[in-house]
Amino acid sequence: MTFSEGYTMRDNQSSEPLLRVRNHHAPSCGDPPIVSGDDPDTYLGYFENAFGEQWTFSYSRKSQRAVLRGGDVGWNTELEVYDGVVPGLTLGAAEAMWLTACWFAATGTPVSL
Repeated sequence: MTFSEGYTMRDNQSSEPLLRVRNHHAPSCGDPPIVSGDDPDTYLGYFENAFGEQWTFSYSRKSQRAVLRGGDVGWNTELEVYDGVVPGLTLGAAEAMWLTACWFAATGTPVSL
């Protein structure tokens, strides 16, 4: 893809969201987070496994803070991500691969397993 000088992909913003996702979790899991991609310094990731369990990942390039949220742990629970993992949290293989990919995409740093 070629851009004219001075043009960035952010110049081509539309008012329609790129992705809309419904919450698949029970009300007892809390209110799902409102995820906004408006801040260009924030990386966002979304994952849903074969059972409908949902996760969101956000990484602030300014603060270098990564947070994982999921319906199964309660949407209001923020799990800190360190070097691509959440200490003490057991994830399925697909979830762990997704989290690793999010970390690498957001930070440019591969996860050392």
